[in-house]
Amino acid sequence: MTNEERLEQHTHDLLTERGVSIEAIGELVMFLQEKFIPNLTLEQACENVNIVLRKREVQNAVMTGIQLDKLAEAGQLDEPLENIIAEDEGLYGVDEILAFSIVNVYGSIGFTNYGYIDRVKPGILAKLNAHEPGIIHTFLDDLVGAIAAAAASRLAHAHPELEDDNY
Repeated sequence: MTNEERLEQHTHDLLTERGVSIEAIGELVMFLQEKFIPNLTLEQACENVNIVLRKREVQNAVMTGIQLDKLAEAGQLDEPLENIIAEDEGLYGVDEILAFSIVNVYGSIGFTNYGYIDRVKPGILAKLNAHEPGIIHTFLDDLVGAIAAAAASRLAHAHPELEDDNY
């Protein structure tokens, strides 16, 4: 197995360990794109999620964010950072900055997709943002939303003929 394959597998393993499946992210892609891309399938959405997850900068963001969530869960961060991450304070913003490194991969549509999905929190995002005691997903919810937004943006770039200004 190459180093690239190991990093990709590690990223998938981290997401799975934290309760996030490729299908759950694919469902978010469907949420973002099904009204714009007729006949879009979950399989196609998941394929695009996997393509996004092959990018090194995406893998790095996922590894970093999940590690910070895990350290916060274990109480291993210095204060006040420990409390800020544990409470998912609204003005913290570093979790969104890490997510932006993912959405930026596919251009400005990634930002709009991410902003929308981060606001409405459909599917797995609602679960990740539930703030259950002892479980910290301060970074993970934003990372998952960003992966979905990037995959949806990748699909949009692949189907420019379906842009809303062409009907």
